[in-house]
Amino acid sequence: MTNGHPFGPYDFEPNDTDSAYPEQGSWPTDPAADELDFRLDDFEPADTASERAEEAFWPGDLTVLARHHTTPYGSHSFVVAHDRSITWGIPGDPQVVAIVVARDLSLNTFTFESAYHATVAFAQNWLIERGCPPEQITQVDGNFMKPADDLTVRIEQQIRESGARYEILASHTSDFDPCETWTLTRDSSSDQAPIRVFLEEGDVDAHTYTMREGAFADEDTARNWLEDRSNPLPQPAYRDEAAALRAGVALTRSAGVSALPKTGLDTHLARSAEAARQPSPRRPM
Repeated sequence: MTNGHPFGPYDFEPNDTDSAYPEQGSWPTDPAADELDFRLDDFEPADTASERAEEAFWPGDLTVLARHHTTPYGSHSFVVAHDRSITWGIPGDPQVVAIVVARDLSLNTFTFESAYHATVAFAQNWLIERGCPPEQITQVDGNFMKPADDLTVRIEQQIRESGARYEILASHTSDFDPCETWTLTRDSSSDQAPIRVFLEEGDVDAHTYTMREGAFADEDTARNWLEDRSNPLPQPAYRDEAAALRAGVALTRSAGVSALPKTGLDTHLARSAEAARQPSPRRPM
């Protein structure tokens, strides 16, 4: 825990009655009002893997960060959530879960797929790769920590839009001091420094976080840096950085409007559900 808040960089804080903005960082007045509903009351699992995956979650453990239900028929649900139960499990395990529920409306069955990530941006990328319209999953609930600067916004957008560019090799989440997460990846688009570290650091007092990208020649060098930290993170040179930062500013300052282009996938998903891979369900105890 960090200062009594167990959710790492994505924690929201209790109401501060002395704050000039009391709506910022407030707890919901009714905890059940934001409880996740997978909308599966009239559906049966399409296979054993989906049944086990759905049973692995207790909705009361999940704090929703972003969600999208397709329209007009509601064939798909996409969710990014913080799994509070992980804080009592194996130290360092990723706490952000991405969930896709696909419903066959003609058979009243569903498939259920999920994956854990250290950061919201990678969870959003995972959902976008599975058909979620980017603009519908980009905006994170206003109660949670905000990006501290434009570079953070730019790097998160880069991750969301990266497709299958980054292969995740390892990750670590710290609830304690320091309040941080890191994701170790292999960048398929880079030859000279293919190993990338995405380091996210939270500032509980300021209620903000930063994201930085480090570039390394090999995995051993990256892991040594994560262990040592005596030198600055070797950040890559960003192409078209000024334009990217302007896009990031527009994204953070927009009132619920994403800078990402609309894809129109809702209608497509309502007509034909894409077959989803079914991973082995996991829930650290």
